[in-house]
Amino acid sequence: MTDFEQTIPTGSHPELAALRESVQLGLPAAIADLSRLVRIPSVSWDGFDPAHVAASANAVKGLLDDLGVFDSVEIARAPIGSTETLGQPAVLATRAARNGRPTILLYAHHDVQPQGNEDDWDSAPFEPTVRGDRLYGRGASDDKAGVMSHIAAIRAFAATVGSDFDLGLAVFIEGEEEFGSRSFSNFLAENETALRADVIIVADSDNWNVTTPSLTVALRGNVAFKLKVSTLAHASHSGMYGGAVPDAMLATIRLLATLHDETGSVAVAGLTTHEADTPDYPEQQLRDETGLLDGVSPIGTGPVLSRLWWQPAITITGIDAPTVVNASNTLIPSVTVKLSARIAPGQTASDAYAAIEAHLTANAPFGAHLEITDVDPGNPFLVDTSGWAAVEAKAAMHEAWGTAPVETGIGGSIPFIADLVDVFGDAQILVTGVEDPDTRAHSPNESQHLGVFQRAILTEAVLFAKLNDRA
Repeated sequence: MTDFEQTIPTGSHPELAALRESVQLGLPAAIADLSRLVRIPSVSWDGFDPAHVAASANAVKGLLDDLGVFDSVEIARAPIGSTETLGQPAVLATRAARNGRPTILLYAHHDVQPQGNEDDWDSAPFEPTVRGDRLYGRGASDDKAGVMSHIAAIRAFAATVGSDFDLGLAVFIEGEEEFGSRSFSNFLAENETALRADVIIVADSDNWNVTTPSLTVALRGNVAFKLKVSTLAHASHSGMYGGAVPDAMLATIRLLATLHDETGSVAVAGLTTHEADTPDYPEQQLRDETGLLDGVSPIGTGPVLSRLWWQPAITITGIDAPTVVNASNTLIPSVTVKLSARIAPGQTASDAYAAIEAHLTANAPFGAHLEITDVDPGNPFLVDTSGWAAVEAKAAMHEAWGTAPVETGIGGSIPFIADLVDVFGDAQILVTGVEDPDTRAHSPNESQHLGVFQRAILTEAVLFAKLNDRA
């Protein structure tokens, strides 16, 4: 038995063996298709060539067209907010359900993060490279492997049961998730009928490890914004006035230090914690997965996973200030930072933002002037695992992986899920994924474990078979 093969549990779906063989036979093609997508540098951020995102959308459309199972496959765009500016291109494919079968909506995104410093990569970021069991490249996992897990699962399912199946399918491959899903809500409004489904699968999350699947049942929300701290109308000589005049850097450092207590826990009144149990997760595992340096202690209190899933967190992700090479003996008049807060399930992003704003205002040192701009909120999410879809999905995971899934929370955020809940409140939303603790999404040397990729494809194909049997 190879690393990619698993035993079949008792009580499996009758077509599991045939689906497993179809996925196995189709794996080289799926990896080749994934590699072709990785070669397209589809960074959706401002300042990057949007032609690459358009090329990526066209490539995804071609893959969906080639399946031959959809009534319609199109590239669509929606306006951003109330402007006339269109968001990045998404791909939408639909197939109507027949004979009372449910419809499943499959979500992933084809845009990627910027590659960062290419010197930090062991191989070129947009040249897919296999080393061992992993395929390396920007977007190899997040989330082009999610895109391909949907496509390859449909391909294996149709090859096994035939293309004349009753299950309804809708596929929504977004083109700007990594840049805030700015047109997402308008896209849902404009395509609500086409996207309506009984079950929604969001393939943009993690697994417990490379041999144990996860169903993500909780996501922290987020509040991000720019904070400008000002103390002077203009720069002044630090030797002439230092010691009497507070510069903006001093005020910023003192203000940011108030956000955490001596343990590193968030110290903002009004930010709440969710109470729930967590699986065992030793500190050494945290060190191994994050690269925490020897002698550096973890921050916060309580079980490690409670800190990652159920407690708020605040990180300063960027600072605009003179670089060391450009430093002069000057009192800096203003400093701007990017603040990113993660919000525990059970609290709205608006309430969390109000608490953080009140804290900053109350703690501004020396009367420093504060300006907050570019506020980007997203609500947390808790999955209802009591529905039949969650039961079927966990059974499919068990059958495909040969291991029972773990229900996990995620410290990161997928804010658009709140939009899905608002528009499709009756749908059962399940968050799955193709990542694992060593994927390093958003970082140099991002990679996709190919065994996980294969088992994720098989999981979805088995779930299709289960839902195709369901009246």
